[in-house]
Amino acid sequence: MRLRAVLSALGAVSATLLLSIGASASAPVPAVGAPASAKVFRPVGFHQARGAAPTAPTASSRNLEYMGGSVFTTPKAFIIFWGWNNTWTTGGFTSAQAMTYVTDFFGGVGGSSWINSQTQYCQGVAFGAQTCGSTGRVTNPATQLGGTWVDTTAVPSRPTDAQVQAAAQRGAAHFGYSANALYMVFTPHSHSISGFGTQFCAYHDNTSFNGQPLAYANMPYAPDAGAACGVDFVNGSNSSFGNGFFDGLSIVAGHEYAEAMTDAFPSNAIAWLDTSGAETGDKCAWNTGPGPQSASTNVSLGGHSFAVQSLWSNAANSATGGCVINRIS
Repeated sequence: MRLRAVLSALGAVSATLLLSIGASASAPVPAVGAPASAKVFRPVGFHQARGAAPTAPTASSRNLEYMGGSVFTTPKAFIIFWGWNNTWTTGGFTSAQAMTYVTDFFGGVGGSSWINSQTQYCQGVAFGAQTCGSTGRVTNPATQLGGTWVDTTAVPSRPTDAQVQAAAQRGAAHFGYSANALYMVFTPHSHSISGFGTQFCAYHDNTSFNGQPLAYANMPYAPDAGAACGVDFVNGSNSSFGNGFFDGLSIVAGHEYAEAMTDAFPSNAIAWLDTSGAETGDKCAWNTGPGPQSASTNVSLGGHSFAVQSLWSNAANSATGGCVINRIS
């Protein structure tokens, strides 16, 4: 989710909420039950500032539209466990188990049917388009986990967005830079940015690295927020692997990764967004149905079961759009 001048509401658990936390240009995964606010603010002339107006016919007023920005054509996730050298136990699970859960989740995402719906989105088509041709598309390679790294730099009790950006830049220096990768900064237990758990669960944005745009995600430790950020959201009881207690880790991380794939550098130029300001994950956040394709559920990735949310597909329901788990149309 994007965060610049973005406001909306969440009443029921199946709705989406975006709540601004400042001048950063991305928006957070809403916390379940976060307070209601206003609708998305979009300044007059927002599109015209890019010197273009929508030229493609509108297939559905619900769908995402192309706004001129970049997608990940060969997506990859680099996982930065900032401060996770200091271990902990929460909910009966250790930080090592949480690290394994996150690593295995991203180890199984590549090539999966769950993320495949995002391959319908692309870059370089007409402004306002809702469909793509054969070029410039998001792809779904079998391997999308670029690597994991424990950054032992000390973490403040309330890290700022600028400090998270710096951690992402350290990650880029460690792993190497890619314009097709999301550098995901997972902060440790009890060290989360202000607003986490009451206003949002996570967010993605972009900063820079050696003059190039760097996509990053701020990923607070979701279990610290309890049910507000997904604990037991899909699985009502805990498995030995962490299903239940760690549901929010995979739901929120998957949400941010899918959105970055389709809107890589929102501070520079938005890629895919709907008319109310929602990205592909926002439109289906904390969805409980109706229907098996809409509701958050478990999917099998790399031999383990993980809780995930559905993602928006423009092609679903005869191109009128809808939330899907494992298909495009």
